[in-house]
Formats: sequence, structure tokens, C-alpha cells
Amino acid sequence: MKASEINCTACGRTALVRTEPVYEGFKKTGEVFICTLCGARYASAAETPFARADARPKVFNDDDKPAALSVFSDDERQRCCGWCRHFVVNPFNQRCGLLNRETQATDLCARFEKKPEPRHENTKDTKR
Repeated sequence: MKASEINCTACGRTALVRTEPVYEGFKKTGEVFICTLCGARYASAAETPFARADARPKVFNDDDKPAALSVFSDDERQRCCGWCRHFVVNPFNQRCGLLNRETQATDLCARFEKKPEPRHENTKDTKR
């Protein structure tokens, strides 16, 4: 994919380019590139003066990226209703099986009990 900016020869400015398809009947035969500032048309990608992507200044680097957000504090992590053994989900609503009230997966409850680890059916049971 080409860059989305051009150095327009008609207006002499750097602008965004708009790509429009060209049709003959119902068959797409090519694309026309149009300067969004002045409306100058370029018949093909070879004729379009695209701005070089590597010519742009590198303003941001990896150190500028924000740290991952933490929604819950460490004492609340995996203590919300979505991780509770009483949390019941059906296609119509989510309910607490203990209190029989509608809840959300992110709600917190003082009666939280962690779900038991799932048992795998492929393991052999030696006590039969």
C-alpha cells in the first residue's frame, strides 16, 4: 500500500491523497489519485508524487508508549464476580447464584468464592 500523503505538484503543498476507482462498465480498470487540498488528479500511482514515508521525522519512540493499564488493584484481581463460583451466565442475563440477583462480571462481592479448577476428562481415574 502506498503512503497516504503526496507532495502535490499543482498546489506545492503536502496533502492527503484520496483514491478513487475507475470503471469501464462494471469492471474496475484502475485508480485515480486526487489531492484533497486542490483537487489535482493523477492518473496512476506511478505519476502520483507520494511523500516518502522514511522522510518523516521520528517524533515518538518506544519509550513514549504508555504502560499497560491496570483496572483492578492487586487485592481485587480475580476477586470479581466473573471469577466467582456463584456467577451464572445465560443468554438473557448474568446472575449471582448465591444471592439470586442480577450482577455483572466486573462486580465485587464480599462473599466471593473462587471457581474450582476445571477437571480434564482425558485424565485416567485410578480409583474405580
